[in-house]
Amino acid sequence: MNKVLMVAYQFPPVGGSGVQRTAKFAKYLPQFGWEPVVLTRDTKKMALRDESLLREIPSHLEIIRTPARDLTTFPTIFNKAGKFVAWKLLIPDGEVLWMKRALKSAVERVEKEDIKAIYTTSYPYSDHLMGLELKKCFPDIPWLADFRDEWTNNPYHLDNPYFPYRMKKEKAMEREVLEKADGLITNTPLMKGNFVRLNPGLNLETRMAVIPNGYDSEDFEQAPSMGRQRNGRFTVTYTGALYGRRKPDQVLEAAGNLVKQGLIDRGRFLMQFIGSFKPEPLLALIDKNGLTGSVDIAGYMEHGECLTKMINSDVLLLIEGGGPGSEVFYTGKIFEYIQTNNPILAAIPEKGAAAEIIRRTKTGIVCDWADVKAIEQGLLTLYQAWLRGQFVIDPDRAEIAKYDRKALTRSLAELLDRVSI
Repeated sequence: MNKVLMVAYQFPPVGGSGVQRTAKFAKYLPQFGWEPVVLTRDTKKMALRDESLLREIPSHLEIIRTPARDLTTFPTIFNKAGKFVAWKLLIPDGEVLWMKRALKSAVERVEKEDIKAIYTTSYPYSDHLMGLELKKCFPDIPWLADFRDEWTNNPYHLDNPYFPYRMKKEKAMEREVLEKADGLITNTPLMKGNFVRLNPGLNLETRMAVIPNGYDSEDFEQAPSMGRQRNGRFTVTYTGALYGRRKPDQVLEAAGNLVKQGLIDRGRFLMQFIGSFKPEPLLALIDKNGLTGSVDIAGYMEHGECLTKMINSDVLLLIEGGGPGSEVFYTGKIFEYIQTNNPILAAIPEKGAAAEIIRRTKTGIVCDWADVKAIEQGLLTLYQAWLRGQFVIDPDRAEIAKYDRKALTRSLAELLDRVSI
């Protein structure tokens, strides 16, 4: 079996939705003739930790762990200073400290001469800088660079622009990665379109493939659930992070309006937020919209527990704000949402990639993220259907099946086969 060195700073037991893409690739690649050798960080002082994701990784998998050098986990008194250095001063990200120290381990592993390909994934973008260095050392070994999100065109960079010197430097880094990699992968067709448009002369139209995120059908087979048992309260569940443009303001305003108008019975309504976010701003919004007692806040849950919460909900809430570049996102959770068989209420850019997925799979109601009245109508439609015991979606199972992690890993293996010829 061919071996591929997978450079992935974010790898279990690190938690979060971004980790799952590489973890699932590592889980399923051996079924398609590729054995992963994972180079990642150590398991100390993680901001989010999820042991359940690690349990999914085959026990025989070779994992090389090196010190993280994570400045964001400094003790409280130094925490803000550590984050400032990691996020504002180090280029392209704080993980460059890990990359520079881990490079020696990567080179030593490749020198054993059984590695047939190299795969790097971002975020962090320093993973791709590791790929660049390895390509210089081993020019005959093919390298695939996987962009889970855009780099210099990332909406969160556009909203908080760097100084011109730093942006120029990162653009040069990004272009070198795009130029030197033997194969390129990104997450959505719109993302690929941006890479092509912003990087003329690199033939990205043919060199870059699209492999979206997805869901793992095995997770659903193992997740305990109550099936279609009716909840005592109309339960709307959001899972994931809240940050930057991804804010629940309009959704909570819409829910509050419906409760105040008596269109939704407060005693029969529950909205729950599960994930990584600061609770104080959320509590203030809940109070402002008169929803105290109708909204629960939970922290980060292990993946299996969170999946069970999704399955046992009546509606799944998807939130993504607007602005330049926002249309390119498939948030990772959308693929598990579409597999639950529960309707999705999506407050997102109407013309974006996520909206297209929901429409194509026929799994929910899309409302523009800024249109409170549209969100009200969508939420009311789903509430009234719940009261009547009606099922308001007719999922296209054939379309949904395209996003099974096993099928997506087959696409990655085919790319590895192609660049390794």
